[in-house]
Amino acid sequence: MRGILYVLTAVGVIALAFWAYRETHRTQTAMSELRALQQEIGALREGVSVQRAEWAWLNRPDRLRMLAELNYDRLRLMPLRPDQFGEIAQIAFPPPPPVDPVPDPPVTARDADDADEEFP
Repeated sequence: MRGILYVLTAVGVIALAFWAYRETHRTQTAMSELRALQQEIGALREGVSVQRAEWAWLNRPDRLRMLAELNYDRLRLMPLRPDQFGEIAQIAFPPPPPVDPVPDPPVTARDADDADEEFP
């Protein structure tokens, strides 16, 4: 009987060791994937910040003004006038949704008794 118990204990220890090794390997794999993703996220954030800086550099008002003046004939740009803008009264807003009145909840005899007690 003891022999079977020793064998079962040894098999259980080996099974638990195999399980622990497998979980450790899966954890290490997940950690390495996490590090790779974090590095990729950092690189993408750096790229986004570089693109924002380039966008800000390209959209400088003095640069845009110079480009507009250089390409005035080709683009046929005209200066803006106040009458080119619309008025708020010209906007067709959708009608507001209908509002259904909320009916009062029915008053029960119990509610009426409670109301009498609160206000003598």
